[in-house]
Amino acid sequence: MTRAWTILLASAVCEAVWATALGESDGLRHPVPSVVFAIGLLLSMLGLGRAMKHIPIGTAYAVWVGVGAALTVTWSIATGAEAFAPGKVVFIAGIVVAVIGLKLVPATSRTAARGSQPSEERGTEDESGGDRHDERG
Repeated sequence: MTRAWTILLASAVCEAVWATALGESDGLRHPVPSVVFAIGLLLSMLGLGRAMKHIPIGTAYAVWVGVGAALTVTWSIATGAEAFAPGKVVFIAGIVVAVIGLKLVPATSRTAARGSQPSEERGTEDESGGDRHDERG
């Protein structure tokens, strides 16, 4: 797994942390969960932004949201905050399978879609084959 994917998954874990802490903060009225929320949110967004430099935005965002949602629901069920239901497990498993699928599907280069633009206007590919965004987008 490349460094960008590791950062993306770590930021998805932080997403689950901030989402859970937000729920525990009672509208940001309790200081400890509110601080955990703020730190988790900051780390999650920084990690997502960094990963998006090397992973296409659609893939990165889908993985970030999917893993974060799956972890949040799993934690809620494990702690008893949310009732267990077989259907939930099936659909959470579906999210996990979809995330794995996004990692396994080869990324297509933006250069193929753009045609024959000069190389200084194209992004470059990272070591995993996914396209890397240049400074212009």
